[in-house]
Amino acid sequence: MLVVISGLPGTGKTAVAGEVARAVDAVHLSIDTVEDALLGAGLPRSWTTGVAAYEAVRAAAEQNLDLGRIVVVDAVNDSEPARDTWRRAASTTGAPMVFVLLSLDDEVEHRRRLEGRTRNLARIPEPSWDDVRERGMTFEPWPDVHLRVSAGRSVQEIADAILSRVRAAPTT
Repeated sequence: MLVVISGLPGTGKTAVAGEVARAVDAVHLSIDTVEDALLGAGLPRSWTTGVAAYEAVRAAAEQNLDLGRIVVVDAVNDSEPARDTWRRAASTTGAPMVFVLLSLDDEVEHRRRLEGRTRNLARIPEPSWDDVRERGMTFEPWPDVHLRVSAGRSVQEIADAILSRVRAAPTT
């Protein structure tokens, strides 16, 4: 099974993905971690490098799905081409997929989380609140999200909602 946790920066994708992965002994793959590694290898910070990170994570996800592992991916996924990456991975491997969209309507809380977070990424700068707001305005509509979850709850509550869906989903 492929679980794709999406949403704007600062909604808690990585924390939630980590909790879901721990609960079901899944592989957790993060676009930001891979992009940070690509930048560390000397690739320039660009749209192409971002796409390369999605493709590298897709390849790793497919390998793990072929081994019968559950894979949890965290990525913004704000465009249909990005989402198609995961549809392709699920289709190629025959794995069921659950798309999760985290949203945080409380702008004060969202900004607090964004500005208060610390990540272990050496080469990817934290986006500003203005960057996140702008990205939110260009976030493409999502026609086939399977589960929308308010990120205003605790990480454990969000993970539990996702785990209920994952455990209820068909395995083939």
